[in-house]
Amino acid sequence: MDKVVDNVDNLPPANLFELDGAVLGLFAKQPIPGQVKTRLSPPLSPEQAAQLYQIALEESVVRLRKLPQSLAICYDGQRSWFSKTFPGLPLLPQIEGDLGARMQAASAALFATSGGPVALIGSDSPDLPLSLAQQALQALENCDVATIPCRDGGYALIALKQPQPGLFDAMPWSSEQLLDATRAQAKTLGLDYFETEPWEDLDDMPSLRRLLERSPESATAKHLRAHLSGLF
Repeated sequence: MDKVVDNVDNLPPANLFELDGAVLGLFAKQPIPGQVKTRLSPPLSPEQAAQLYQIALEESVVRLRKLPQSLAICYDGQRSWFSKTFPGLPLLPQIEGDLGARMQAASAALFATSGGPVALIGSDSPDLPLSLAQQALQALENCDVATIPCRDGGYALIALKQPQPGLFDAMPWSSEQLLDATRAQAKTLGLDYFETEPWEDLDDMPSLRRLLERSPESATAKHLRAHLSGLF
């Protein structure tokens, strides 16, 4: 697949065990056709959906590296693909299990190596405003957990002051009930909880159209216009 996003190769050497302080853990899959963005196929072919996912992932990496916090990729797939595509970035393999188990394990590993706080972020919001990520992390000065809600009922980012495995246990992943369940679980655990303004994931064709409208100069939007304009 051709790269559309610039600067992903201009990354300095880094090691997971050299992380210190606040860290962002970007959850990412290797863009294998038929295994990513499956809700977009059809109308996209599996190959088109995988390429779109890769462009969105690359754009997310480039943008998130502008934040002062360290960035690590929590990857699912072949390590060699991620080390080649994002040379120098710390890589943490996801464990087997449901999304909650993988998020809990990743957050625990990042806390263990960096001391925290830790924010976990998905790769489906390539134009996520960096100000929202900063707001969520800064909120941890006065709360235990902060999220960037998604309009589909999930969240694009969850930030933790300390490890909170209870927030990832038996949750309704990939459903519109996730955010409400997270709010309720935070209350049950006695945690101070904060939300930023909502944002949006790229999960279906209407969300792609809205991306084109709100962020026409993003790399992902440019890719959509260049390669998939006939679908819009």
